[in-house]
Amino acid sequence: MTDLFDRAARAIDQADALLFTAGAGMGVDSGLPDFRGPEGFWRAYPAYRDLGLRFEELAQPRWFSRDPRLAWGFYGHRLELYRATTPHQGFEILRGWARRKRGGAFVFTSNVDGHFQRAGFDEAQVIECHGSLMHLQCTASACGIHPADAARVQVDPVTFRAVGPLPSCTSCGALARPNVLMFADGGWDDARTAAAEARFDSWLSSVPRGRLAIVELGAGTAVPSVRIAGESIARRFAATLVRINLREPDAPPPYLGISLGALDALRAIDHRLG
Repeated sequence: MTDLFDRAARAIDQADALLFTAGAGMGVDSGLPDFRGPEGFWRAYPAYRDLGLRFEELAQPRWFSRDPRLAWGFYGHRLELYRATTPHQGFEILRGWARRKRGGAFVFTSNVDGHFQRAGFDEAQVIECHGSLMHLQCTASACGIHPADAARVQVDPVTFRAVGPLPSCTSCGALARPNVLMFADGGWDDARTAAAEARFDSWLSSVPRGRLAIVELGAGTAVPSVRIAGESIARRFAATLVRINLREPDAPPPYLGISLGALDALRAIDHRLG
């Protein structure tokens, strides 16, 4: 493990630019629940065990028309949880590394919690490939995307159903939904993410081949969006990829796989960087 930390620190130190890619495991050290498998999900949301509903069954847009209080109970609780949770110190470690690089850094994440921005990363340097729970879109028409700042969802702690007013579209007043890419989701408005993708592509084009290091944090194989993107970019740019994952650290050579949680691994690498 010591050798892996040394090699990771050397790759980060020698890079001109950094790409941070992150999945759900990045948030565990902040205290966010681990939804790995049905049991992990049901430990966080026991009411859904009684209904026999798994994460991938609840995270579907059909509930906003069939049972909007069930839908907003699920997403409303997560919205308030993400707001109430402080991003862990690892985010600041990443910001410190980025500040040292003449080419800067970009974030590519499947997380919808907005924690990179909360931790001080520039919104323009973050691509949220699955959208953001911090933004809403209309369920009735193409009214565009707006921040969820004013949305407050009260959730019954026993049933996890929303009570009281539900978030509405600021343009037409119809029911709003999170601007999150759900399962079986043909109605997701990808305009915000597409704009971030354009900025990301422009940034990548400015990074010389062989001068990029990629640090992947808590991205699993169940929903492999982050892993696929990171490995593709690593091949394209001859970049070193450092995979930090407590449960699934395997990385194809010549990439590095570190079997630790995000915060512990970042602290160990940062110690070597001085």
